[in-house]
Amino acid sequence: MEYRIVGDVMQALQITLKQGEEVFAEAGSMLYMGMGVELQAKMQGGVMKGLMRKFLAGESMFMSVFRSNAAEGKMALANPIAGKIFPLELRGNTVLAERNAFLCAIGNIDLSVAFTKRFGAGLFGGEGFLLQKISGQGLVFLHAGGNMIEFNLDAGEQLRVDTGCIVSMAETVNYDIQFVGGFTNALFGGEGLFFATLTGPGHVVLQTLPFSRLANRLMAAAGPSGHRDESKGLGGFAGDVLGNIISGD
Repeated sequence: MEYRIVGDVMQALQITLKQGEEVFAEAGSMLYMGMGVELQAKMQGGVMKGLMRKFLAGESMFMSVFRSNAAEGKMALANPIAGKIFPLELRGNTVLAERNAFLCAIGNIDLSVAFTKRFGAGLFGGEGFLLQKISGQGLVFLHAGGNMIEFNLDAGEQLRVDTGCIVSMAETVNYDIQFVGGFTNALFGGEGLFFATLTGPGHVVLQTLPFSRLANRLMAAAGPSGHRDESKGLGGFAGDVLGNIISGD
């Protein structure tokens, strides 16, 4: 498969498939497809994984599968948010990604739902209890808001991160939640109550503009009519209770 990432802010992934090659993508991400490319909706990974994606992660049960029946088939997928598309090559390893980060993949790739290991991480982690678990052999494309910053953490090296800014991390990275500390910091520091702590070893990708942060700013700018359903730094059911009190957004 040949590919090219085009654009600056709202990027697209242009793909050239050889005969018999196929790529599976998140439903609704297609930009165009040329002659010889066929589209079919499939429940990737079987019924159980499809149901988990639907009812736990809030994603579609079905994936869009594009297959070339011609010598060469051209198609493109579009980034659903203002940001970047980037490739990750998997060679039998596993990455954990923010649940909306997956765009498409080619090869023997398994996509499933993973739970955060600790209750506190899920309750206050900003993105809830669920992550995408991506493993296998092949090429995966993820998308992120704004620009990306990458880290290769050494064993024991720790990074404290805004919870919504995590795009992906190696399975070897330990993910936990840390209280910011101090009454003044917690209520008026503008960074929420909790940091995500990422401890190496492993590769980490962060995004500079999480969609939830952009949405909060837009709703705040809309005035009294803009109701904020999410609060920075609080995920799951905790955000509904405490969000408007403790968030500095």
